[in-house]
Amino acid sequence: MIETGIWFWVWAVAAVVLFVGEIFTAGFFLLPFGVGATVAAVVAFFDYSTAWQWISFIAVSTVAFISLRRLAERMTHEPPEKTGSDRLIGKVGSVIEDLTPHSPAGQVRIDREEWRAEVPGAEEIIPVGTRVVVERVEGTHLVVRPETGHIEE
Repeated sequence: MIETGIWFWVWAVAAVVLFVGEIFTAGFFLLPFGVGATVAAVVAFFDYSTAWQWISFIAVSTVAFISLRRLAERMTHEPPEKTGSDRLIGKVGSVIEDLTPHSPAGQVRIDREEWRAEVPGAEEIIPVGTRVVVERVEGTHLVVRPETGHIEE
């Protein structure tokens, strides 16, 4: 039977502490170090030198850290959901009150909401029924542009 040295127990306890600690953290931060400590414990069990134990711990932890970070980013990367009036940017709506050039006097309906709107750079009135796309929100009104050539009848 192989006699286990003190370093085996150091690495084994470190691995357990790191794995348990991982349960209470987010984002796979301690898991790679727990894997590295487990590999170092196996190296210590087979009575390799302390230098080899540290080399294996650092190498395995680094590779596991990089791999798990990429995996975690891929799995959790979702575009942030827009909230408030920013959720309207890019949505298509309909003009319900004529949009007059250089004036935020008209209105548009986006989903079930009615908003004051303006069309910067417009040279003519945008009539009721025209479909528009929201470009941005300025205060309490929307800045829109006509959708390419679609007019509702």
